[in-house]
Amino acid sequence: MAAAKSPSNPAPKAPEAAAQEGGRNAQVQELKVTGHLMHLPPGLFCFINEANPGAASHNGMPGVRVSPPPIGGQNVEIAGFRPDGWLNAEGDATLVRIRNQPAQVLVTIYQLANMPEAAPRLQVRQLLAANDMPPAMPAQPPAPAQTAAPVQPAQETLDIVAHIQSRGDVGAKFGDWLGERGSGMWVEGFSITAPEGIAPADITYQAVLGRGWLSPWMEAGEYCGSRGMALPLLGLRVRLTGAAAERYELSCSASFVGGALAGPVGNDETCEAETLAPLEAMQIVLTPRTRKSGRAKG
Repeated sequence: MAAAKSPSNPAPKAPEAAAQEGGRNAQVQELKVTGHLMHLPPGLFCFINEANPGAASHNGMPGVRVSPPPIGGQNVEIAGFRPDGWLNAEGDATLVRIRNQPAQVLVTIYQLANMPEAAPRLQVRQLLAANDMPPAMPAQPPAPAQTAAPVQPAQETLDIVAHIQSRGDVGAKFGDWLGERGSGMWVEGFSITAPEGIAPADITYQAVLGRGWLSPWMEAGEYCGSRGMALPLLGLRVRLTGAAAERYELSCSASFVGGALAGPVGNDETCEAETLAPLEAMQIVLTPRTRKSGRAKG
């Protein structure tokens, strides 16, 4: 004889029914989800969900996530330019590094069910082949234990912070060199802080990922690059607009692993080596514009 169902353990309800019970305004929107296993050779790749003009009004859909497969993902390293891992249809991108031997990555696509024509425009581009990827730097021995140092006064805010391989996060002021020229340790990512009185949207920047291939634009305060994946940036590009362009002039210089130098370049110009060597140090200079008065036009 079958046991009677206990009232305390009701059968699960459909999402629509649960939404109705949750309140008048609760809504559940159905999504179409598809997954693809992509086979990639060793190397460095960039996945980008190309900008779709209507993405903002549809919660960034179609959205994409790139992840290792449930099994066999030990050779796959993924670093997104967004901290939440999404590639929304607003030009978001992520880096994928395949080590040692070919591997698969799982690409999952989320679309609105009532918009089947809005397929993602996903691009996959190989930035470096296995033979071109720089080797991982050897781990540094731990520093010897030191006695506690006296408390130092708070330091001033840094304008630029970069994550440098084997060193971690290092900061500098505008006009100073960030990173050690000739060290052979490359920059994996960086962020810029907007000066006082300048909106973050007026200072944007990109990282060079390959020849003719740059990361999405990031606003001041946002991190551009990866951490702990031994993925070097190959250059940078900084752009001033709005009030920032009215108040400052910009120049960028850089040094690269192997000794190459680039710059100074101006506003919205790419600073990279002809050989596309990894970036090891950079200098960003903001020079206040002098105000000229009494000029008559015509």
